[in-house]
Amino acid sequence: MNVLCLFPLLLVAVPGAAPGPLAHTFSIVARDTKTGEMGVAVQSHAFSVGPLVPWAESGVGAVATQSLVLVDYGPNGLALMRQGLTAKEALDSLVAADVHNEVRQVAMVDAKGNVAAYTGDKCIPDAGHLTGDQFSVQANLMANPTIWPAMKAAFEKAEGDLAERMMQALEAAQKAGGDIRGKQSAAILVVRAQPTGKPWEDRTFDLRVEDSAKPLEELRRLIRLRRAYILEDQGDNFISAKQPAEALSMYTNDRKPEALKMFRLVFAREPVWADLVERLPKAGMFPDDPKQVEEVVRQRPHGRMDRGR
Repeated sequence: MNVLCLFPLLLVAVPGAAPGPLAHTFSIVARDTKTGEMGVAVQSHAFSVGPLVPWAESGVGAVATQSLVLVDYGPNGLALMRQGLTAKEALDSLVAADVHNEVRQVAMVDAKGNVAAYTGDKCIPDAGHLTGDQFSVQANLMANPTIWPAMKAAFEKAEGDLAERMMQALEAAQKAGGDIRGKQSAAILVVRAQPTGKPWEDRTFDLRVEDSAKPLEELRRLIRLRRAYILEDQGDNFISAKQPAEALSMYTNDRKPEALKMFRLVFAREPVWADLVERLPKAGMFPDDPKQVEEVVRQRPHGRMDRGR
């Protein structure tokens, strides 16, 4: 066991103190002004910060609840914004009802881009927040008070989609000093602007690093993988819908030399994937032509493998 995780047990319990898990951390909540996507990104020296801090719902808003966490701010904040309250109205209402609001740090953004943030006066220093155009950055138990200003500056300067810009904000926080205790976990949650009626499809990014010596590096790696799988899913869906042009399939769009080269690279690393090609025609995801299937399968380093293996 990491001895640092025992540190909270050494603290003196104060009678009447607020209950709740500790998630001292830095985070960002934001809405993309172009796409309407909303999200939360967070890093902490706490195990598995993902289930506690980030909350978001398509067409509704996003919430980060941290410090001495009252998780209720997440689902309850979304519920109030779903009813039509602005981010500020929702946050003000929940803070007023929280008898221990002095140890909370919460930020919200709603689907119209309204932003609200709150830092209780008993959050462990250094602690604070800053809001900008449809975003808020917040941090507590930081190594120094430059953390959240660095996050704000990085997000405003960053380019790319919402996930990329929020990642740059987190990286700027860590570069400025980050959590005084170090780092352990991270998470990112991004939802579409408008709900599809299928919540599981509304989350474009929902990634967590539970325990790592380099959580932001690992989170960025997972984001790259997620982007690749998003493209793969789009291609598979277009092929299934018999829209090869939209799928940009090299093999079925007169780019066979390029496609065969890519197949060779893939099969060189994972020869068994060549077997998958033979199964795709049945699902309508590859031409139902034995000659074309054979052409692709032969890109395996040793050609067609023995079916009897």
